[in-house]
Amino acid sequence: MDWLKELLKKLGVAEADVDKIDAEVRKELPMHFVPKSQYNELSEAKKKAEKDIAERDKQIADLGKTAGLSEELKKQIETLQTENQAAAERYAAELHDIKMTNALRQKLEGKVHDVDLVIGMLDKQVIKLGDDGNIVQGYEEQEKTLQESKAFLWKQEDNQQQQQSPPGFRVGGGGNPNPPAATLTLKDAIAAHFQK
Repeated sequence: MDWLKELLKKLGVAEADVDKIDAEVRKELPMHFVPKSQYNELSEAKKKAEKDIAERDKQIADLGKTAGLSEELKKQIETLQTENQAAAERYAAELHDIKMTNALRQKLEGKVHDVDLVIGMLDKQVIKLGDDGNIVQGYEEQEKTLQESKAFLWKQEDNQQQQQSPPGFRVGGGGNPNPPAATLTLKDAIAAHFQK
């Protein structure tokens, strides 16, 4: 405590008295004051505690917000679960419809003029598919009814229709029955054309 001795000397206190006062202050001071190193430690600990408390307060506030939001999150999760279930059911229905359409297409291919039109006229609710994707029941009755009421949709299986040549270009067939002579020049071919 050199600072105290210097202060007492400036005030004019005798050297012997300065040492007595210094000894008494050293004895009494720890009862009323803490050392600077201990004060610094406590000060740092206080700052850290205040920081921790502020952080905890923030976490509690965030938890409060989350707790308030948890009801909303639960509702969102329930909504998403419901939407996912509905989407799964739609997917299953669409997949069943695709399987049904493909099975009907296989049955009708080559028998009717317009497969999609006939499939649209069938009641798919009555038709049942097996595990293998083939039609099990409900189709034959509807096919028979449609053949009787709308016979024009079905192709006629007579030999005459099968013997007809399909329309379109045929390689090696037809062509110009009167081809121009190979000896004509371009000039002669043009003149012959205009003379007609």
